Amino acid sequence: MAAPARLSDPLDPAVLPADAGLSGAIADWRQWLKSEKRVSPHTLSAYGRDLGGFLSFLGRHLGETVSLAALAGLTPADFRSWLARRALDGLEKSSTARALSTVRGFFRFLERRGLAANAAVAAVRGPRVPQSVPKALTVAEAKDALDGVGELSDEPWIAARDAAVLALLYGCGLRVGEATGLDRRVLPLGDTLTITGKGGKARMVPVLPVVRRAVADYVERCPYRLGPDDPLFVGSRGGRLGPRRVQQAVQTLRGWLGLPETATPHALRHSFATHLLAGGGDLRAIQELLGHASLSTTQRYTAVDAARLLEVHGAAHPRDRVR
Repeated sequence: MAAPARLSDPLDPAVLPADAGLSGAIADWRQWLKSEKRVSPHTLSAYGRDLGGFLSFLGRHLGETVSLAALAGLTPADFRSWLARRALDGLEKSSTARALSTVRGFFRFLERRGLAANAAVAAVRGPRVPQSVPKALTVAEAKDALDGVGELSDEPWIAARDAAVLALLYGCGLRVGEATGLDRRVLPLGDTLTITGKGGKARMVPVLPVVRRAVADYVERCPYRLGPDDPLFVGSRGGRLGPRRVQQAVQTLRGWLGLPETATPHALRHSFATHLLAGGGDLRAIQELLGHASLSTTQRYTAVDAARLLEVHGAAHPRDRVR
């Protein structure tokens, strides 16, 4: 029996019961995701954990080292046993649905490469995940967050930095990783900013004057004089600011301002979309601003402001004027 191979994922150091052939296929799959699909490091790690959990289960379930031949021979009952195990372990339905999607994607990769084929994986139904509605802040809560974040630090430049980051999230609809991933070459900010988002997809977002002023104020106060290839937002030691630091700042802000638990950095991006929609923004335009690949993803925001849409309908529809 071949020695088990390790899935090369820094966030999942568990030794997997995979033989050499399968280990090589995993390495090729990960390289394909990185170079061809251009997934983010975060997504790549998540896929690695999903696949690693599946193969670890199979090793116990089959009682042997998992091979490409073993994958090809799996039955629907084997896949259902894995899903049942996840349910018994108390894992969220959304997490299991994502893991099943990862496993299906891996099997598609194996089939395209002529390494293994198994129709059973496509026939297995995953858990039904209820449609989640994005949690947006009210306009007043968003304003309080942007006005209040600068009061959290005694260091003026750090206060200005945090205010600038949140201004980009709410004013431009950026993901927190997109904001912290900006380099100084984007300076000085103009009327628009080109952002490279998920899957390497580029989009152009307008930059409000208030956002430009917030970023310019931070840059002027920042004690580090960095070049165009250096990070725009830096931590106290001069290294790139991480998303976790932004999350911590907003968490502190929640307690300080009495904001709901749903007030997170990502909620500011949701609020950007929701408030644009409430103001009459076109759904297709909002899709482009957010960088969503599918309009169905953006359409979730219509549920957030349903009351506003009903109000507009009632005021505008001719029949509503007939009493």
